[in-house]
Amino acid sequence: MAFGPNPPPIQAHLCVKGGLEAITFYEKALGAKCSFHAIADDGKRIMHANLEMFGSEVMLHDEFPEFGGHILSPQTRGGAGMTININLPKPEDVDAAIARAETSGAEVVMAPQDVFWGARYGTIRDPFGHIWSFNAALTGSDA
Repeated sequence: MAFGPNPPPIQAHLCVKGGLEAITFYEKALGAKCSFHAIADDGKRIMHANLEMFGSEVMLHDEFPEFGGHILSPQTRGGAGMTININLPKPEDVDAAIARAETSGAEVVMAPQDVFWGARYGTIRDPFGHIWSFNAALTGSDA
């Protein structure tokens, strides 16, 4: 089902070039589970997909410039226009998430490090141009 009974108040809806490849990447790199996807009439592009990850959901679709081109991928636009932030339970989870993404083909933009707001934080760029950040509060002797 593309739209369940209790959608989160805010959802990211990613536009990519290569939707099927993106789903495979997000499953491998971020542990996503594709709970729904619909293929466009051309049999190649993703019209809509729901990816469950990190206790939430991200939507995804391919570019469809023939419908006006008002939503394009970061690759077409020349870079990402936002960062998707993932809050994780433990500082070591940040390192593990970034390592998994890098092993799966993401580029590390900012290596995991302890930052001024009292967190372990780092960022990656996925192969489709989207920026993901990973954040976990430092606690106890970590602070």
